Amino acid sequence: MKKLLKWMIRIVLILLVVAFLFLFVAYWRSTNDCARYSAAPANPMKAIAYCDYGVANLKLVDAEKPTPNDDQILIRVHAVSVNPYDWHFVEGTPYIIRLGIGLRKPKDTRVGVDFAGTVEAAGKNVTQFKPGDEVFGGRGGAFAQYICARATGSVTLKPANVTLEQGASVDIAGMTALQAVRDRGSVQPGQTVLINGASGGVGTFAVQIAKTYGADVTGVCSTRNVELVQSLGADHVIDYTKEDYTKASERYDVILDNVGNHSLSENRGVLTPKGKYVLIGGGGANNQGLLGIMTRPLKAMIMSKFIDQQMGMMMAEPSQKDLAILGDLMQSGKVKAIIDRTYKSLDELPDAIRYVEEGHARGKVIVMVP
Repeated sequence: MKKLLKWMIRIVLILLVVAFLFLFVAYWRSTNDCARYSAAPANPMKAIAYCDYGVANLKLVDAEKPTPNDDQILIRVHAVSVNPYDWHFVEGTPYIIRLGIGLRKPKDTRVGVDFAGTVEAAGKNVTQFKPGDEVFGGRGGAFAQYICARATGSVTLKPANVTLEQGASVDIAGMTALQAVRDRGSVQPGQTVLINGASGGVGTFAVQIAKTYGADVTGVCSTRNVELVQSLGADHVIDYTKEDYTKASERYDVILDNVGNHSLSENRGVLTPKGKYVLIGGGGANNQGLLGIMTRPLKAMIMSKFIDQQMGMMMAEPSQKDLAILGDLMQSGKVKAIIDRTYKSLDELPDAIRYVEEGHARGKVIVMVP
């Protein structure tokens, strides 16, 4: 028995050494294509790139203007919005994500997702868009003057009564809110829904979308945002500086948690017997570290196996159909984009990311692309 235990310990140590060596080699071999920015592009455009992790390493560079293939459209970007998703990639946090995006340096040096702009050219197989159409959606590397997007991807026509800034605010935040309310929360008319972080990018959309589903909505926010959340249609607003929703007597059919500042047990305590708890996002800049809040979804999944309530995390799935739904809601006036700040040009984008990273933005933060 002792001999078996010794061999098991040796095997574990060998595996740990091998894993360490693998990570060590992978770390030092981690690189990217930043060298291409040192050469003058044949057909230049301005874009944001980062060769190393950190907001301080974001640079405005001359990059090659993309050319659409037969199934793509070329879009002249006029406005983009910044999401927590973006600073997670820029900072490379929580550090566990670097296993996928580059250990020492980011593999993909372009950043950004949400955009709005004008179609400049369309591939020969594209029938639903034409040059001159104003569109909005999401595409990797969106912080640039031009992007190419699949015509069947996360892009749709922008309603005429929606501005480019409003359109640019929709993709990640609006789609997350819609899918959280409709799919993960399965919100039904008359149900009680609590939205923790109701004044943020996802929260402002979620309050309005939950109301379109006939829910009785409670928004949680700070004192300065109470009037904003009320104006979005919330039936009740809790000022978290004065009241803790997990210690009140009210029970909720659905909790959409954009903040994650209360334990799973505390949230479970204010759910109805068959209630649903949906964690959204990856936590604030100050609670990242190695895993961030990545252990929380695992705990929620395990907990759900032993209780009647449903608890879990969600991330939005890109959907052209859902983008069109959001566009229709905005065109009808049922949903509006809340814009906190608008920066004038791409060279101000690092400031925009720093502001979003602070975690106090009211609605969305926009950067114009002249």
